[in-house]
Parts: sequence; C-alpha cells; structure tokens
Amino acid sequence: MTSGLQEALQQIAADMADQGDRGAVADYIPQLSGIDPNLFAIAVATADGSLHYAGDSHTLFSLQSITKMFTLAIALGRSGDQLWTRVGREPSGNAFNSIVQLEQENGRPRNPFVNAGAIVITDEILAGRAPKDALAEILRFMRAAAESENIHINGSVAASEQAHGHRNFSLAHFLASCGNLKNPAELTLGTYFHQCAIEMNVQQLALAGRFLIGTGTGPRLVALPRVRRLNALMLTCGHYDGSGDFAFRVGLPAKSGVGGGILAIVPGVASIAVWSPGLDHNGNSKLGTLALEQLARAMDWSVF
Repeated sequence: MTSGLQEALQQIAADMADQGDRGAVADYIPQLSGIDPNLFAIAVATADGSLHYAGDSHTLFSLQSITKMFTLAIALGRSGDQLWTRVGREPSGNAFNSIVQLEQENGRPRNPFVNAGAIVITDEILAGRAPKDALAEILRFMRAAAESENIHINGSVAASEQAHGHRNFSLAHFLASCGNLKNPAELTLGTYFHQCAIEMNVQQLALAGRFLIGTGTGPRLVALPRVRRLNALMLTCGHYDGSGDFAFRVGLPAKSGVGGGILAIVPGVASIAVWSPGLDHNGNSKLGTLALEQLARAMDWSVF
C-alpha cells in the first residue's frame, strides 16, 4: 500500500508550489504572523518502518492544537474514562474558541479539541503540580513518540500567546466559574500556552504519530482500544467545524493546528504530517488539506 509513495509526495510538493491561494497565516498570534506562507512540507512514516518526505521537511513549526491529541492521550492514561465527566466527545459545529457554546452547555466543553476542552485536558494533567512538571511530562511523551530528544518549546511563541490570549483567559475563567477547573486559571493557561508552542518538523511529527497507526509501529504508548478512540475523535472533531468537510474530502482521522500543521493517520498503514502556514476560514491549513486530499486519492487511502 506504499508503492509509489515517494513519487506521490514529490508531485504533491511540486503541485503545492504552484498554488496561488495559500490561505492566511494566524496573525492574531504575533509570533506566527511573520511565517512565510510559501513554505510547504509533507512526511509519511509507514507501518513497515520507512520515512518519506518532500518540501521544507526540516523546518520547525509551532504545533499549536496538534498537541491536544498528545495531551488527550496523556490525560486518558492518567485519569481513564472518568475524564469524560469533564469534557464531551461530540463535534462542536462552532468556532474552536467559542464561549457561547460553553455557556449553553454549563461549562462542559463539547470535545477535547476545542480550546475550552483542551484547557480542561491540560488542567487534568497539571493536577496540582508545578507547570514545569506537567510540561516536562508532555515533552517526555512527545519525545518518546517521535524517538527524538530534539523537541522543545518555543518560548517566544508561548509568550506571544500568553500576551494575546484574551479569549482563552475568558474560557478558563468561565470553566472555573462552573467548577470545571481544578487549578488556578493562570497556572493552567500558562501550561496550555507553552504546550501549544512546542515545535517539530514534519519528519518528527510523522514519527510521533506512529503510535496511532495501531499496528505496534513505533513506541507502544497507548493501548489499541484507546488508539481507536483517539482516531475516532480526530475524525469527528479534529478540524473543528471543518471536520465534516475534511472527512468528506480526505477520509482520514486528523488533527490540525493554527500553526499550519496537520497530523493524519491511515490506520494500519501510516502516519502523515503536512505543514503549510496559510489557513482557511476554519483555521485549518488550506494547502495542507489539499495535499492530504491528493495523497489519499493517489494512494487510495481512506477509512471509508
């Protein structure tokens, strides 16, 4: 199922270089606003142990909301299914930073991938510890997943988010008012902003996603039944209110981030990372989505 993969990646990278409409970078986070929208990278780590890539595959980028999938895996490992009393598992149908839906649903976020849900997940991992200890655990998990110690937090991006994260502060304080925040909002948000500022390149990210392939590829970090549930949540909720369109076009579980990255999984076959910093109106990588659509078609990859 991977024959012709490298040729497909090279063709996709060439096609993306010719695209005129590349979307808009996330200018509401100043440290992300200056990223060159012409950059593009794609990498695929396969279940047979090979790694294929094309484009600017050594360039680091901010994972942003892609980290929410890793922190969800950690929180489920720490707390088990009782975690679902604090956060739901349904698609939102609203913007990822919506406070209206949170108020309508009495402070229980719709799913772990909207910002309010991810703040709850980070709060669960924090569990009364110092933020540096929670962040160390998150980094250990992600480094183990990628089998790379060269994964770090970009302090400038974290500071930029903290200085301009007014909506996230509103979400956190509303969660606290509903009794759904165990730690002080400032500590949880400080941890959350630094978590989102973790950087990788597409090669590292593709390798880090191998534990979601479900065949024992890479480090065994999560039990297979939980892998299936993580993939289900990525398919239904991983692209916010663009999740349905992404499933229709690409047909794979995936998690996006406003840094322009997308991690997608072909169960039993491969982990895919793609990065292009220009975003569509839902906050998902415009060319990243197009590239994954082309790759899924070229390789006949789909969960449907």
